[in-house]
Amino acid sequence: MANLDWVVLSFTLLFIVIYGAYKTKGSANVKDYILGNNETPWFTVGISVMATQASAITFLSTPGQAYHDGMGFVQFYFGLPLAMVVIAYTFIPIYHKLKVYTAYEYLEQRFDVNTRTLAAILFLIQRGLGTGITIYAPAIILSALLGWNLFILNIIIGILVIVYTVTGGTKAVNVTQKQQMFVIFSGMVITFIIILNQLPEQLDFFNVLKIAGANGKMDILDFSYNPETRYTFWSGITGGFFLMLSYFGTDQSQVGRYLSGKSIKESQMGLIMNGILKVPMQFFILLTGVLVFVFYQFNSAPLHFNPTNVSHIENSKYKEDYKVLEDKLAVINEEKNVINHIYIEQLNYEYDNNALKKKMQTLNIQEKDLREKAKNLIAKSDSKAETNDKDYVFLYFILHHLPKGILGLLLAVIFSAAMSSSASGLNSLAATSTIDIYKRNKGNESDKHYVYATQYFTLFWGLVAIGFACISSLFENLIQLVNIIGSIFYGTVLGIFLVGFYIKYVKGKAIFIAACISQLTIFYIFYIDVVSFLWLNFIGALLTLVLSISIQSYLNSKE
Repeated sequence: MANLDWVVLSFTLLFIVIYGAYKTKGSANVKDYILGNNETPWFTVGISVMATQASAITFLSTPGQAYHDGMGFVQFYFGLPLAMVVIAYTFIPIYHKLKVYTAYEYLEQRFDVNTRTLAAILFLIQRGLGTGITIYAPAIILSALLGWNLFILNIIIGILVIVYTVTGGTKAVNVTQKQQMFVIFSGMVITFIIILNQLPEQLDFFNVLKIAGANGKMDILDFSYNPETRYTFWSGITGGFFLMLSYFGTDQSQVGRYLSGKSIKESQMGLIMNGILKVPMQFFILLTGVLVFVFYQFNSAPLHFNPTNVSHIENSKYKEDYKVLEDKLAVINEEKNVINHIYIEQLNYEYDNNALKKKMQTLNIQEKDLREKAKNLIAKSDSKAETNDKDYVFLYFILHHLPKGILGLLLAVIFSAAMSSSASGLNSLAATSTIDIYKRNKGNESDKHYVYATQYFTLFWGLVAIGFACISSLFENLIQLVNIIGSIFYGTVLGIFLVGFYIKYVKGKAIFIAACISQLTIFYIFYIDVVSFLWLNFIGALLTLVLSISIQSYLNSKE
């Protein structure tokens, strides 16, 4: 990294931390600390909701996902706009009417303390793990960049987030997320433009899309009904809908963002803003990954994108075998470059050569086969190595092909995203721990006492998240890992809330038993791996609904 990159990165991160701590210190009471005293305007609510979901994983993993698998991942978000409408006009009025600090307070009023505690504990488990991953993701970047120890990096990043989140609570999260989203959007747009400018001059944007499409990267919609296919239109519109409904409607990291709104209308407008902008934002990030793919059709791509794995195998007994694969890839890269230039020339004469497209596809299949062989060699050289390198694709590109200063900006983008989502996570974990567990059992104490308690819980969960980050390892790809963890728990919690809102005759004992059975069933279904994780949200919610109704009917018949 050049000195200019360090200046850009350091200034951006320090400004956000210091500004957030300075502007929001000294909350007088719990309402101020947890709900921001209900002073947040709709635009800030919308930005905060988007920033909470847009973690570093979004900008680290999503382009790599598109590079390998194309635009199909955008289907995951198809259920989001509909979920925003349902939450805005069903969930938000109830939360505001009851004047709750957390979503789980409602469950005690509707059912009983056992159901409230169960939902709160399920949230604490999955959000504690998820927050650890949001800290771990940017640590990978600096580890690959500087060769620093991951353990130390996780601690440094975690402490940066803890500083202003402990100091200012929800206000600090909301204030800093506006700056963070500005950095994020600016950095991604600049990067997109730079990639386009680094492609061959005769290649316009529409021809870029044609090259990507010829290689299957622009296959956005999949209407197949195979439940084992991870991303389809149907899994996005159903499983994705239930995941988003649960995440935005019952996950305190999101509920806390819009509970701080000035009014019901302001909170609703903030959520609708997210519903309108989120899918285009994800589409744009995926398209950036597709541009990286097209870039490497004209430039040499590495055999493996994870520099740590490459360094290890180059010092192992498999060094020569790996070199043979690299030489074969170099030949393929040369041939791809020639064929793609010919294809561009013919496109400019409005001639779409199917024979050339098939040759391009064949070369990319051969390249993929070489990469798989490389992964096998890496696994042989180090059985503990994570051979999946999707999360390193975009990182590799920005390290090797962006001009000075822009690299620092992109790293600032990824760190800003990590800090925004981690801060929301810690804030929500602390709020839930204080309001739903500690205060519920402690009894009447002063407001100041519970402000201090929330600050201590923020610190505690920060340390837990750092600890989980330190023992994390890549699992396929980080953005999938976060969504898988959420899907395991969200369906059951969503089912509890749906019963609470819409099925009035179901009581506390029935929903508690149903939720426990449903959660154990989801654990088993995930363990045997028979369906895509997105369907777990739908199954968990449906199972909780059906079981609670059945159990309540049985209990009624026994009376």
